[in-house]
Amino acid sequence: METGRMARRLAWSAGVAMALGLGAVSVAQDAPARGGAGRYVDRPGSNPIIRDRFTADVAPLVVGDRLYLYAGRDEAKGKQGFTMNEWLAYSTTDMKHWTAHGAIMKPTDFAWAKGEAWASQMVEKNGKFYFYVTVEHDATHPGKAIGVAVGDTPLGPFRDARGSALVTDNKATWRAWSDIDPTVFTDDDGTSWLAWGNSNLYLAKLKPNMTELDGEPRELKVTNYLEGPWLHKRGKLYYLTYASIKEPEQKKERISYATAPSVEGPWTYRGELTGEATNSFTIHAGIAAFKNDWYFFYHDGTLTIDGEQGGEFRRSVAGERLYYNPDGTIQPIRQTREGVTLPKGRIGTPTTTVMAR
Repeated sequence: METGRMARRLAWSAGVAMALGLGAVSVAQDAPARGGAGRYVDRPGSNPIIRDRFTADVAPLVVGDRLYLYAGRDEAKGKQGFTMNEWLAYSTTDMKHWTAHGAIMKPTDFAWAKGEAWASQMVEKNGKFYFYVTVEHDATHPGKAIGVAVGDTPLGPFRDARGSALVTDNKATWRAWSDIDPTVFTDDDGTSWLAWGNSNLYLAKLKPNMTELDGEPRELKVTNYLEGPWLHKRGKLYYLTYASIKEPEQKKERISYATAPSVEGPWTYRGELTGEATNSFTIHAGIAAFKNDWYFFYHDGTLTIDGEQGGEFRRSVAGERLYYNPDGTIQPIRQTREGVTLPKGRIGTPTTTVMAR
């Protein structure tokens, strides 16, 4: 498994190497793609839900009656690989009409980072907003690293909360991207936890200041784990959702999940939650409860903007309703064109390419 995974990820890293590195506006779903001449016929709330930019690695946060989405901006042109130079924010009060808040931060806002706005998550604690991000560290510690910024509002302004990386690359592995994809979860007792990692999944407690690890990280073992962890809780049950790979038969990421009686485990594998994303090797998920409903956010490669076709390096954020069974397991999610416009319980049309026209 590791050999095939290494080959695929080395090719992926080569693509990265090739690429290097506002005021709020309404993003209505029937508006033309940015710079485009045509109009979408899809209803507000249908997928992809964000259409003014290519966006990826989505992370939701609910604050009061508003849901925010944070995502890295895909800027690759033509045959470029990953080109991500800023994180964007969007918000909604009805899951159908979205406000674009523009770029809230760049990797180079961290003095020790040189670029690459990879996966992130925003969390709120004690009246502050903490933004955990994946970046490329500068030459003093080459490789991916996790930083944390802090601000007074969900939209900032944000500043580096430490002046140094929170987590630096794990040199014990063969990957230069071991430490990516942070997810932060605060339990009912106020304890906050950080999980992250590619191929190896790590968990560490955070100190109350949210900017330091409280003890050594431990490794969690879950079936077919690859990357993109997301922690949440419903009732007394803890959920770990993640991008999974089952080799050799599986060629692209899917989303799997596990449950546990504690954030520290033991974790029980519950199976695949949804399948591969259209036109994308990656599929990065985030889950949130909003106004008495649960939602599942992800990205795919179905959007075309200004003649640039979506794909692995030009992804777009989508969303679906999420349903739980009486025993706490989650019903499989079908990726659809209709998204949240579907009435509750209805099965939609499988995702197909959404063109700007």
